[in-house]
Amino acid sequence: MAAKFVVPPCDQHMFASNVDNCLSDFNKSMETSGYQDRCPWPAVKRVYNKVKHCVDHWAKASWCRGNGFLVDEIFLEVHHTYFSICGQVQDPPPTTLILLIAPVIIVTLFLPFLCVNLTTWNT
Repeated sequence: MAAKFVVPPCDQHMFASNVDNCLSDFNKSMETSGYQDRCPWPAVKRVYNKVKHCVDHWAKASWCRGNGFLVDEIFLEVHHTYFSICGQVQDPPPTTLILLIAPVIIVTLFLPFLCVNLTTWNT
């Protein structure tokens, strides 16, 4: 007769209290990253991996892995808080724009004068 393995229920209290400790350390590290002004990735990759391993460990230890998407909700909140500007496209500085656009404008303005000089040069 085969023995059945019964999976214990998810201990959400244990999971939540320990994940709060993981996130507390992560939040302290992120305070100095300047995440409000610019995307902190990849400078915080080591700290992010540390919090990921911590959360995954407590999800496994409390039998909450895959239970109600608890881990997913935590990381959605982390990404919303700290990495929301990472995907936004930012304009380059004005000097770069000027250096890219000015030659095109100058050539466009002087092309007619060049054409007139080339067509009337031998006459």
